[in-house]
Amino acid sequence: MAKCAICEKSLNYGNKLSITRSHISKRTTRTWKPNLRTIKTIIDGQPKKVKVCAKCLRSGKVTKA
Repeated sequence: MAKCAICEKSLNYGNKLSITRSHISKRTTRTWKPNLRTIKTIIDGQPKKVKVCAKCLRSGKVTKA
């Protein structure tokens, strides 16, 4: 399973609702996937490739190598 190396964000599950004539007639499950990017960072003095979500990358929790 894909997971962010910093905040450990992973798949979320929920319901997809089909609305017909102002009534919810069908419910099917769906998933939300995290927006992961593979970047090269320096961890313990060594360059390493890790999967990081776009929110952690944008907020500056990770520095690129």
